[in-house]
Amino acid sequence: MNQHQTYISLGSNQGDRYHYLQEAVQAIFTEIGSVQKISPVYETASWGFEAEDFLNAVLLVHTGFSSEQVLKKLLKIEKKLGRIRTKKDSYESRIIDLDILYFDEEIIASKSLQVPHLNLHKRKFILQPLCDIAPDFVHPSTKATNIQMLGSCEDESKIQKMQRWLKNPISAYNLSKFSYVAIEGNIGAGKTTLAEAIAIDFNAKLVLERFADNPFLPKFYEDKSRYAFPLEMSFLADRYQQVHDDLGQLDLFKDFVVADYDIYKSLIFAKVTLQEEEYKLYRRLFEMMYKEIKRPELYVFLFQSTDKLIENIKKRGRGYEQKIEPDYLESLQRGYLDFIKSQSESKVRIIDITEMDFVKNRKDYLEILRQITLE
Repeated sequence: MNQHQTYISLGSNQGDRYHYLQEAVQAIFTEIGSVQKISPVYETASWGFEAEDFLNAVLLVHTGFSSEQVLKKLLKIEKKLGRIRTKKDSYESRIIDLDILYFDEEIIASKSLQVPHLNLHKRKFILQPLCDIAPDFVHPSTKATNIQMLGSCEDESKIQKMQRWLKNPISAYNLSKFSYVAIEGNIGAGKTTLAEAIAIDFNAKLVLERFADNPFLPKFYEDKSRYAFPLEMSFLADRYQQVHDDLGQLDLFKDFVVADYDIYKSLIFAKVTLQEEEYKLYRRLFEMMYKEIKRPELYVFLFQSTDKLIENIKKRGRGYEQKIEPDYLESLQRGYLDFIKSQSESKVRIIDITEMDFVKNRKDYLEILRQITLE
């Protein structure tokens, strides 16, 4: 998933100002992306006109949307919360005001959007909360850091830090209570994409299967009977190495581990692809190698219909996968479900995503997170 970093300012000077700021944070999280950081809230006098004091804050948001898409969504959020824009909109009270300050390190000058925000360097009520969460971020045009711009800002307005903080909606999804989460699913289910998104949003160590480095994989889809055993043995060895390299090392800067596979997928695939005697030998080797393997505390299986899997496989365009047959996918699906039925110790979540698109539709992604974190 392509992720962008955007800094968004929030302001309100009408009605229950905290309420509108919090509602905006929730809407941004739901509609746009994961809120990574929230500055303290500051109270300042209105800038450029006489009115009630403003409450202001700044967010760092990870999003998969473009800058124009983010702008459209912010305008919709403002409208939903009750803001009515007028021609003199720059200098008037407002229920909510949402602006893109930065979008990655891009410089954007379109009819509808100017990024970085044109008045960013002039306004202490923007620079102060921005410095609280990103003091060293470099303005892509001036090459000055936020903290440098705050130091040279000529705005003499008084700014007061409030004691009340805004809540981050991501706290409702407590994934860090698990030390190790495995995302599993059939070929084309989207397990890697989901694992990557979770790693970004929840500060997790990401472990991805190294299937692209396996020289037998393209050959297997050309001639399954000939290359099944060397393929499975190659995966077995590589997964063993990865388990010791990635799962065996503690990362003090990450909250937990999320992987796009569970080591027991080796047995699931081997049982489908190997002859009976080959499978018996393979299983003996597997049990010797993984006798004391660390198991995931949470096992998430993404279920999709065979038709949807084939559609996804075609979309991602890996040439060697285009000959995968529906029967093969259905055999793997049965293998996964039989394996899940045999599990009693691990916590298992089976999530039907056949009618979901958690890449394009953030609400689908949040629904998956909700199901994952159900008690």
